[in-house]
Amino acid sequence: MNNNSEQLTKTIVSDFRKEISLFGGVSILGGIMVGSGIFYLGSYVLMRTEMNLGLSLLSWILGGLISLFGGICYAELGASDTRAGGLAVYLTNAYSPLIGFLNGFNLWLIGGPGSIAAIAIALPSALTVIFPMGEWAIKIVAIALIIALTIVNYFGVKFGSKLQNASMIAKLIPIGIIMILGLLFGKVSPDLSLTPKTGNVNFSSIINMIAFAVVASLWAYEGWTNLNTVAEEVKNPKKNLPLAIIISIVSITALYALFNYSIYKVIPINEIENLIGNNEYYLGTYAAEKLMGKSGSILVAIGMLVAMFGALNGCILAFPRMYYAMSVEGHFFKGFGKLHPKYKVPHNALTVQCIISIALVLLRNLDQLTSLVVFTGMLFNTLGVFAVIIYRKKFPNLNRPYRVIGYPITVVLTTLVFVGLMINTLIEDPLTSIIGLSVPAIGVLFYIYFDRKNKAAKENKEMVF
Repeated sequence: MNNNSEQLTKTIVSDFRKEISLFGGVSILGGIMVGSGIFYLGSYVLMRTEMNLGLSLLSWILGGLISLFGGICYAELGASDTRAGGLAVYLTNAYSPLIGFLNGFNLWLIGGPGSIAAIAIALPSALTVIFPMGEWAIKIVAIALIIALTIVNYFGVKFGSKLQNASMIAKLIPIGIIMILGLLFGKVSPDLSLTPKTGNVNFSSIINMIAFAVVASLWAYEGWTNLNTVAEEVKNPKKNLPLAIIISIVSITALYALFNYSIYKVIPINEIENLIGNNEYYLGTYAAEKLMGKSGSILVAIGMLVAMFGALNGCILAFPRMYYAMSVEGHFFKGFGKLHPKYKVPHNALTVQCIISIALVLLRNLDQLTSLVVFTGMLFNTLGVFAVIIYRKKFPNLNRPYRVIGYPITVVLTTLVFVGLMINTLIEDPLTSIIGLSVPAIGVLFYIYFDRKNKAAKENKEMVF
């Protein structure tokens, strides 16, 4: 075994408590991934496939497969390197400490707080149909939610994980009812042919159409990387972490495809076109109302709120572990590397995350937040997937209880897909892309500062001795 491999696999003493079970891991990922998107993103996928039901379902399935390929790459990394921090740790080992730091810096400044702020705004926004609220009332409710869930997770991962388990089960009940009733009692026979309605369509244009729709569906799968950040708190992580990732993504892919298909069985395509044409994107609400009357639409609204609540809690729970790992590694604020003496959580990181999230709620709207978060995460997710190949070459003797299926073809193809999505975003939304790329650029300056500070401290220590 080479020196690098020995350094990577040595035992690291940690104060984290292993409180997260296999079901808890599935709940964390499911809680983050299954959010409000399942209720409205189906409309955007339909629009991008020119209202073709067959191509829309195919796009949902392809979005799940792409997420699964990325997930199994992360599963190999997480099972072989179970330290807290997830992607930041993998990027540091595979590329350099600078790349690992930039990922963590991006997550700390934009990715984590931006996701939290966006979900926190979306939750009260969904309530405006029942309780009309202005922009600032929505922001006040969002801030209150962020503060409340930060306090919950301050008192330990066990409490936060149990809350995640409860919200995961609660949100699936109304979704399951709509899906099952739609599949059993829906009277529409949807046309699932893969031929677009418009004439003169060639194979190339169909591929571009599907790719554009898949990008929309991927918003609903966002979050599959987050269990790796709490790997050190997972029971038997070498077995449970890969299982939790695979079970979560496969289950959610099936859920999304069946849920949208059940809607197609309840609402005729001409009605779907009229609803979307009138900017009515929550098709599940109308499907529920057709199946169960007004009470059905209320049930969907409750499901939306619970789904977003679970996603918000999952984000607040998972992200501070990344900041903790960065601090322990030596290139971030020292306070983030401290665990609460009683509750054993990175309490300083939680508190700062709360403050930044509140600031983003006040400064940005929902569209701006979601666009920024998705693009800034693409680059580092791509590097994370490709890190599997680099790990294999740099650390050939590393114990790998789980290995990527179809290696290296799976890894290469997944990397190329993510690169394509990044290029597409640069073309479609250059302003957001430029802002997103500026965050790592700022991070380089922070890294240089901490690096010089660490070197100066080391030199002073050597002079003392």
